[in-house]
Amino acid sequence: MKSLSPALQAHLDEGTTTLGWCWRIARADGVTFGFTDHDRTLSFDGTDFEPESGLTASEVRSGSDLSVDAQDAEGVLTSDRITDTDILDGRWDNAAVEVWRVNWADTAQRVLMRRGAIGQIRRGRLAFVAEVRSLAHVLGQTVGRTFQATCDAALGDARCGVDLDDPAYKGAGAVIDLLRDRAFTASGLASFETGWFTFGTLEWTGGANAGRRTEVLGHDVMDGIAVLTLLEVPVRAISEGDVFTIRAGCDKRIETCGAKFANTASFRGFPHIPGQDAVLRYASKDGGHDGGVL
Repeated sequence: MKSLSPALQAHLDEGTTTLGWCWRIARADGVTFGFTDHDRTLSFDGTDFEPESGLTASEVRSGSDLSVDAQDAEGVLTSDRITDTDILDGRWDNAAVEVWRVNWADTAQRVLMRRGAIGQIRRGRLAFVAEVRSLAHVLGQTVGRTFQATCDAALGDARCGVDLDDPAYKGAGAVIDLLRDRAFTASGLASFETGWFTFGTLEWTGGANAGRRTEVLGHDVMDGIAVLTLLEVPVRAISEGDVFTIRAGCDKRIETCGAKFANTASFRGFPHIPGQDAVLRYASKDGGHDGGVL
């Protein structure tokens, strides 16, 4: 049950109300935005809720079970605060959302209706529709360890323990020439052998993609020049001279953990767990069924 302030309750009891919706959206990069379906800017709690985005809301879909409640917010792509490029770039993914019901004549009279996160975003030529999911969506996330032959830790996290800021695992370079939309030659990485940065991460520190991070699909060395292939095509085009910081990758095998990182003691997989080949094995005269290690 929502707890309303006496002033807001008195306003609702009048019968004629001056209410509007306000959304406060906090992205993962720390930038906070405010939007409203009212026709002028509203301000409270240090946030200006602007109407220029054209953001409007649908009805709230809610249930009494543990299913994820949802509400759609629709807006236009002509806003200078919500751009098609930022949506494609993932800047709005899983952004925290607060939905407020506000008396626009007196913004001190307001109530927080719900909290959630930005879910699926559907884009058209001129507009977008963003799903605002309730906090119940967190219950659908997988929690706990995965029992598998390969390591389930993220390279460089507390469970892994590898220091990715060590110069042995970190490099800095610049784009020399663009080979394809997600492959390019790079300078500054001549001291690293082929494959060292495969499955690693690349963070752009300059150029149109500055501040964005992406995964590295392949790392080759040809005539002393590094050739990098990214997992996905950046939303903003790569240009000659763009600078970046790159960190080593790991294929999650215990052999790599020991040979590349000398970190076998912190390996978080189960390399001796039987795989599908053990399930499919059948009796034969060639041995393999004498009780020894498979």
